[in-house]
Amino acid sequence: MLTISDRASAGAMKDDSGPAVAKLLEAAGFEVAVLDVVPDDGARISAWLRARAQAFDLLLTTGGTGLGARDVTPEATAAVLDYEVPGLAELMRQKGFRKTPLAALSRSRVGVRGRALIVNLPGSVKGATESLEAVLPVLGHAVGQLKGRAGHSLNS
Repeated sequence: MLTISDRASAGAMKDDSGPAVAKLLEAAGFEVAVLDVVPDDGARISAWLRARAQAFDLLLTTGGTGLGARDVTPEATAAVLDYEVPGLAELMRQKGFRKTPLAALSRSRVGVRGRALIVNLPGSVKGATESLEAVLPVLGHAVGQLKGRAGHSLNS
């Protein structure tokens, strides 16, 4: 779990989205081993993803997915991906759009590096949790496939 925020990384504001996402993941049966915060810096985001993809099955980021000049998370993520999983990013935007048209502005990416699934979530607590809730039903199966478990059960 990585929160990307200049202000949170500098201690100028509390990170609420990372802990909210971690809570949802834990409630769904995932173990959250790391909860870090970095500034909106593409090189630092990419380095974090590269390092953690070797050790973890699922990496989630919050923040930096908007249209601002400092919103570099999608590009930093694309730089480390072996391939994208566009259906999950589309699902997050689609479900979000049902609640607010602003969801269409999200540039979140989902993809794979090695055997790790990487999911970019928006930075707001509401945007992050609603986006995660949209894809949570298939995350276990996706992680299972990446670990080499075949089959069609959503409980993989």
